[in-house]
Amino acid sequence: MHEEQVHLRRGVATDAAVIAEYNIAMALETEAKILDPATVRRGVEAVIADPAKGFYLLAETDGLVVGQAMVTFEWSDWRDGLFWWVQSVYVHPDARRQGVFARLFGALEAEGRRRPEVVGLRLYVDQENLAAQKTYRRLGMAVSNYALMEREFEE
Repeated sequence: MHEEQVHLRRGVATDAAVIAEYNIAMALETEAKILDPATVRRGVEAVIADPAKGFYLLAETDGLVVGQAMVTFEWSDWRDGLFWWVQSVYVHPDARRQGVFARLFGALEAEGRRRPEVVGLRLYVDQENLAAQKTYRRLGMAVSNYALMEREFEE
């Protein structure tokens, strides 16, 4: 696959199944988590239906989705602007090591820089996922001085 064969576009409703499939595969591969397909599908559809939640950027080759990234928004009152959080990153195994994510990330960075309300990009990565960390560093990301903490609410 050559870089020019990769077409980038926003995700739409008809992409929900493949996006959900890739989210499930990513969770299993990177965190050994088994996600509920119905919940993931509803979550994907919610983002596509409501641009205030975020958007998906997809990479396609020969009409097939080979990579994805989702962007969600975090308002920073310190900076009077938005951080774009890059999430749900996945590249199909057959398309890895071919620059697909670099194309997705580059497009997101370029679009963010064109928008005055966007002040930067953020992402989180599993501490054990050294390959992804290396990729992110190569693309100009740096480890922040913040530790990510969370408290999930059980259903």
